[in-house]
Amino acid sequence: MTLNSADESLAQRIRAQLGDAVLRPVEPRYLEEPRGRFQGCAGLLALPRTVEQVAGLVRLALDARVPVVPYGGGTGLVAGQVMPTGPAPLVISLERMTAIRKVLPAENVLVAEAGAILSNVQAAADAAGRLFPLSLAAEGSCRIGGNLSTNAGGVNVLRYGNARDLCLGLEAVLPTGEIWHGLTRLRKDNTGYDLRNLLIGAEGTLGVITAAALKLFPRPAGVATAMFQVRSVQDAIDLLALARDQVGNDVSAFELIHRQGFDFLAETLPELRQPFAVTPEWCVLVELGLPAGRDPVAALEALFQAAAPKGLISDGVIAQNNAQRAELWAVRERIPEANRLIGSISSHDISVPISAIPDFVRRGAEVIETLGAFRINCFGHLGDGNLHYNIFPPQGRDRSAFDGDRAGIKRAVHDLVQEFDGSISAEHGIGRLKTGDLMRYGDPAKLKAMRAIKAALDPSGIMNPGAVLASGAQD
Repeated sequence: MTLNSADESLAQRIRAQLGDAVLRPVEPRYLEEPRGRFQGCAGLLALPRTVEQVAGLVRLALDARVPVVPYGGGTGLVAGQVMPTGPAPLVISLERMTAIRKVLPAENVLVAEAGAILSNVQAAADAAGRLFPLSLAAEGSCRIGGNLSTNAGGVNVLRYGNARDLCLGLEAVLPTGEIWHGLTRLRKDNTGYDLRNLLIGAEGTLGVITAAALKLFPRPAGVATAMFQVRSVQDAIDLLALARDQVGNDVSAFELIHRQGFDFLAETLPELRQPFAVTPEWCVLVELGLPAGRDPVAALEALFQAAAPKGLISDGVIAQNNAQRAELWAVRERIPEANRLIGSISSHDISVPISAIPDFVRRGAEVIETLGAFRINCFGHLGDGNLHYNIFPPQGRDRSAFDGDRAGIKRAVHDLVQEFDGSISAEHGIGRLKTGDLMRYGDPAKLKAMRAIKAALDPSGIMNPGAVLASGAQD
């Protein structure tokens, strides 16, 4: 169905029904995405304050056959938040809908509007003596609606799961403009199709999430962090198994770091203090969160003592206070910043079965070597199988000289991921960047079902067109 651009006639109808305050001039930041590969367009920008206003905007867009692009914090890395081609859309930003509606510590539930910044949700939970465990690098600017729309991951997935696992219920505006009042706090609700999990991860293609009931958890009584040197990826996996044997599910994070990441940090952020005088080939960052009565630092020391005789650990640093913990986490959290300063040719957010990771890393290096003298920075969330597998130009060369290699590198990496029964998108989503990859590697039956769901819920195709499902690749 043909769509139209959001124009002055639609603006007049919005002002007549919802008032002048809803619309704002379109600023450049709403048309950009962090990696700079896509430049969006927009006919109108709306900043609603209530779910009723969101519903009114969607109804007006549907009547006018105007595309709608929901906008959260703008931090998504696959261009789901920008529409580069087609009729200029109505961009609906949820940034005014920031209320923490309820905090219920006895139920371990927090209800937040979609525009609430993730760090503010974390702080509201902390003030109630609880933990909201979703944690990622952009938590100071990303918004909970976008986190749910992309099913965000982060560093605590190993223990607590993705955003999908942290949500009990949703309030959302469907493509018809109807409000779905699904903001249940129930942990058992077996009443038919699960619309919550359909909208989570849909990246705004099936509706606009406006609020969410989120799961909270008891705060660990004690938290401790260590960075251990390991000889190989296999040793890192064996260390993870040993850690789980010793402390069970109290391993909160288990992050893999390669020597290349340390080298990039030294090259671009020399002021950052690194934990080892001699850069190791591989490291893991381990964090434990233990209940009262158990000493997490002692648990990490016991892990080291058990692992060292097995040859799993060659050296390590165990943080003795919060300042040292922060220093260790800064090393991991600033690797993406160093990557951006170096400039990758092709970045990949992938997952493979945990036991297959060592073979994947070895085969990946062999495959990339056949394509050129590139540098590989492989790091990520080893405990849940999610690797950030990024390819960089040789030292002293700019990535722009290798633009012609990008498609071939991406194809080679994703082909290998497919061979290992992995996923070409572990935590960032599909957006517009990976629509072609989804078509190439996605299961045909699943894709057919996805198209049927999209056609049933959004027959006019107004919701974030071109994201997730598209007819061709976006390179």
